Amino acid sequence: MLMTKERRPAIRSLRGWAIHVLQEVGAIHECEEHGWAKDRADPLARQRAFETAREDPPSGLTPDEAVAELRDVLGSIGDTCPECRPD
Repeated sequence: MLMTKERRPAIRSLRGWAIHVLQEVGAIHECEEHGWAKDRADPLARQRAFETAREDPPSGLTPDEAVAELRDVLGSIGDTCPECRPD
């Protein structure tokens, strides 16, 4: 029987890598209606993301550079969807 392993998605940019890491640990999620990334403001998930960046940075980056990219991406994501109407 042929068995396959689930492959990690191909990451095409450093920002894409950071978004993938943040989604994987649950630090961000998508608006179900519009698809915008939203910050969950979960400090434990953020800590896991930073640990992942330090332990397994993308090739060619130092752990500090990987953490800096995560911080940049987190800084660009709000906790609300810009297209959702406020209640």
